[in-house]
Amino acid sequence: MVQSSILGFPRMGKLRDLKKATEAYWGDKLSREDLLAEGKRLRLEHWKIQKDAGVDIIPSNDFSYYDQVLDHIQMFGAVPERYSTHKLNTLDEYFAMGRGHQKDGVDVPSLEMVKWFDSNYHYVKPTLQDNQTFKLSDDPKAVRHFLEAKEAGITTRPVILGPVSFLHLGKADRKQNVDPITLLEKLLPVYEQLLKELKKAGAETVQIDEPVLVFDLPSKTRNAFKPAYEKLTALQGSEGPQLVLATYFGDIVHNFDVVDSALKNTYGLHVDLVRHPEQLSPVVEHLGPKQILSCGIVDGRNIWKNNMKKSIELVETAIQKLGKERVIVATSSSLLHTPHTLDNEKNLDPEVKDFFAFAVEKATEIAILAKAVTEGPASVRSELEANEKSQQSRATSKRINNPEVKKRQEQITKEMHERKSGFTSRYAQQKEHLNLPTFPTTTIGSFPQTKEIRVNRNKFTKGEITADEYEKFIEKEIKDNIAIQEELDLDVYVHGEPERNDMVQYFGERMDGYVFTTHAWVQSYGSRCVRPPIVVGDVSRPKPMTVKESKYAVSVSKKPMKGMLTGPITCLRWSFPRDDVHQSVQAQQLALALRDEVVDLEEAGVLVIQVDEPALREGLPLRSGAEREKYLSWAVDSFKLSTAGVKDSTQIHSHFCYSEFQDFFHAIAALDADVLSIENSKSDAKLLKVFIDESYPRHIGPGVYDIHSPRVPSEQEIKDRIEEMLQYLKPEQLWINPDCGLKTRGWKETKEALRNMVNAAQYFRQKHESK
Repeated sequence: MVQSSILGFPRMGKLRDLKKATEAYWGDKLSREDLLAEGKRLRLEHWKIQKDAGVDIIPSNDFSYYDQVLDHIQMFGAVPERYSTHKLNTLDEYFAMGRGHQKDGVDVPSLEMVKWFDSNYHYVKPTLQDNQTFKLSDDPKAVRHFLEAKEAGITTRPVILGPVSFLHLGKADRKQNVDPITLLEKLLPVYEQLLKELKKAGAETVQIDEPVLVFDLPSKTRNAFKPAYEKLTALQGSEGPQLVLATYFGDIVHNFDVVDSALKNTYGLHVDLVRHPEQLSPVVEHLGPKQILSCGIVDGRNIWKNNMKKSIELVETAIQKLGKERVIVATSSSLLHTPHTLDNEKNLDPEVKDFFAFAVEKATEIAILAKAVTEGPASVRSELEANEKSQQSRATSKRINNPEVKKRQEQITKEMHERKSGFTSRYAQQKEHLNLPTFPTTTIGSFPQTKEIRVNRNKFTKGEITADEYEKFIEKEIKDNIAIQEELDLDVYVHGEPERNDMVQYFGERMDGYVFTTHAWVQSYGSRCVRPPIVVGDVSRPKPMTVKESKYAVSVSKKPMKGMLTGPITCLRWSFPRDDVHQSVQAQQLALALRDEVVDLEEAGVLVIQVDEPALREGLPLRSGAEREKYLSWAVDSFKLSTAGVKDSTQIHSHFCYSEFQDFFHAIAALDADVLSIENSKSDAKLLKVFIDESYPRHIGPGVYDIHSPRVPSEQEIKDRIEEMLQYLKPEQLWINPDCGLKTRGWKETKEALRNMVNAAQYFRQKHESK
């Protein structure tokens, strides 16, 4: 019998229940007990959904109140002393690490948070000390959740992050020198204890995730697998559960020597056959003589209905070589990256809705596929016929192809990717037009989205207020935002984006080729959820998207106004992209649409235009080599195509999340943006050394404080950050700005933080000018 398996399930609930409960707890509107009870309710609901769908192997310990890696940090006793010393209760200590804590005399910033591989999900980095110790918590979450499911009559397979990945994905704390992977010997006893406790609780198998196996790994990390898994697999049987090693988001062929030497003694191996189906044959050849293979054939990262005919053919290939008892049909990765259920989507066009499968529907797909390869296609004939009909309908739909878009793509020339002059010539004109001081201050774009803004947007959407009434409301918000920036004495203004819902959705709603959902939320980090647009066909811009609001903002501003756009790669990466054409084709279509918008903004008097590409690094292929260079080539070309149509005097900015870009800095430089802003407040300033090493000539604004936390940084704290930056950047290069947009923050903390930021910038300005 071929079993079915899910690697992880979305946590937020059908209607973002967990988000609402968590934020109510943070706002002192919900008790700790009630939050924990809501978490338990959701876990039981999600396990039941999977069981009712017919899934054989259901995960536990995939639920988290903030982030699964943060769960492990606390479960393994790897909490930095700056959090543990305050004797907060366990839950508040946990949230302090995730989002910072500034209350009752306790003031600590959050731990660093970065993207989970090449997804839009964020994880909290394990942050380790030179004298690091580990200790399993008294009530390990993985054991507790397994027992919780068991009590409800559901046998689950606990999911834990493997020791090598946990350490490899971590970092040394500030002013510490430890190489995390060298802590393996200290960490392994904790894993051994955890596995023993899971076995004692009744867990027969455990999914142990080692996703770093898809990377090009340094030798220390590669060498860590053998001692780690010699110890952990030795427990299988009487002392510990059977281990199913899970990898995803890439192939593991290049790490076969690691798999051969260390991992063949695991009970099973899971591989992602959605991203890399070609690895099936070599993986089968490298399995141990009794190892089972978990075939990841239902996409955990996208929303398109599974092509069951192709999936069955792929699984049958594995069955022919291994037999049915050694094959599991599974999701490619956790379904964390997909929305909860299609049942919530009452407004989707039925034709388009038939193309999709969300998490609940994917659970059913998994069960159908397992039955098809176990009992034969005839056992699920009606389901397979319906699936085939859906695949054909999508392929022939008129909503997919637009001949005019394809024609325009064919007319793109090399010259359309280049600005008229080099940076030195451009900047001379920009300096004259903009009249900016040294250490110019600005923000990344969005200002707080207040309850009033959300209420009025909702009223407009429902038709309860007219377009004219809504426009007047938005203009008032813009004017108020500008007045606040005047009061704070910022140098380059933004209009604050009160009319925008999401930085990708807003643009997608104004372009042809997209469709939108009402409840298809996906967790991005903590309680933050996004509702990615879906690219269903060729993309184009029927009319201007941001010009009206930006033109009004210019008319009521005394200083330069920055127009705000989301770049083509981010529009693509933060949507659910098509899977029937290459992403480079979709990015180029988006670039052409944005090029028209950039030119229209310039003509409207907007002389600073920011085209954000926070997802550029996220899209980087996980391994170096030809695939990565191909991606960077078309990604850079897409950005340049969108921005190169303006005059030299117009200043082009771009924003990037995270400053870990040393390995593709040549591509960042090739974008030819006049000013870069980067999320940098929780990274060491020494990461900026690459700008010296590469003789980067243009301007840069490394974020001086973290916007993911409600915590307000002091003026001195920001001064210290700027002082660090000046060790690596020239004063005339440096812009002063927050890490990212301020949409999720409140006005009180926003004003206080920006005031401290402006004061710090003015201090350095005066200091520089007095020399």
